[in-house]
Amino acid sequence: MISILIATATSFIISLFGTPVAIRTARKHNIGQFIQEEVEGHHHKRGTPTMGGVVIVIAVAVGYIVSHLRVWEFGTGLDFRMLRSSGQGWLALFAFVGMGVIGFLDDFVKYARKQNMGLSKRWKFIGQLVVALLFAWGAVELGTSTELSFTRGLGIDLGPWLYSLLVLFLLTAAANAVNLTDGLDGLVAGSGGLVFGAFVLIAFWQSRNPAFYQVDGAAELAIVSASIVGAVLGFLWWNAAPAKIFMGDVGSQAIGGALAAMALLTNTQLLLIVLGGLYVMTTVSVILQVFTFRVWGKRIFLIAPIHHHFEMKGWPETTIIVRFWILAGLGVAVGIGLFYGDFLRATNGGVLP
Repeated sequence: MISILIATATSFIISLFGTPVAIRTARKHNIGQFIQEEVEGHHHKRGTPTMGGVVIVIAVAVGYIVSHLRVWEFGTGLDFRMLRSSGQGWLALFAFVGMGVIGFLDDFVKYARKQNMGLSKRWKFIGQLVVALLFAWGAVELGTSTELSFTRGLGIDLGPWLYSLLVLFLLTAAANAVNLTDGLDGLVAGSGGLVFGAFVLIAFWQSRNPAFYQVDGAAELAIVSASIVGAVLGFLWWNAAPAKIFMGDVGSQAIGGALAAMALLTNTQLLLIVLGGLYVMTTVSVILQVFTFRVWGKRIFLIAPIHHHFEMKGWPETTIIVRFWILAGLGVAVGIGLFYGDFLRATNGGVLP
């Protein structure tokens, strides 16, 4: 528990005080946001500093490392040492940083070209494929269950090859879903804090009930999730409407990658659909928009993703953000309820020895 609090506080402080430095640096080098012309009402955001996700990535990494440092022990006094960490924690951090690097390259290409087009789909997919394969290999080597799971394993073993495909799908789907949602000030930072807060609870509960869940390194996964919570909340201080900086693809890709990693390593793969319901809704709105236009030649939304549809309907941006945070919170509440409800049902039914 102490490590979780240290990780959260450290990443929050670094993000809170590091983001203004990123804002000044971005302005100095003219690293500003490029706006889609078809999105009305966003022209005033043109040139707003971006790539703030770099601060989030750094804050999370430092928060995780600092949480394992000990300089004082009650009863013994000074006792400087590094606590032991698990491979699962480092693997989750790898997915977070790895996907963030892909997002950084995407943002950098946009900055170099001075337009809203970054890496090509092919190169972005190659990068995601490399991260996914390395993650899948690491997970299998660490003994992570390759079963398909909801609140825990469903008894359907995918094996290493199908599991690798699942990793690739979840990483790319989560990264793209978060990226699509990152269209309004503070929307992803706020909702991300809620979802990763849920993973803190899930991983911590799993660490307290190892015989039931059999998830190795659950305590470390709780620390990584807590680091992300602190970092996104510190960033939200500056990213809240009207945003002084955007996280860019480096932030959204990293957050999406970490969501997938947490679901895979805590054996809650399908539960991610509920916990990240806001991101699923956003992605589905884009899919429906494309499908209906190609099949019937009509659009069901004024514009997609769906948050921009409500902007076109005249909703104030802050109203949309708060209401979407509420939806994200409802998804988290339902997901936590399902997770804990399964534990109560199973334990009351005599599953535990």
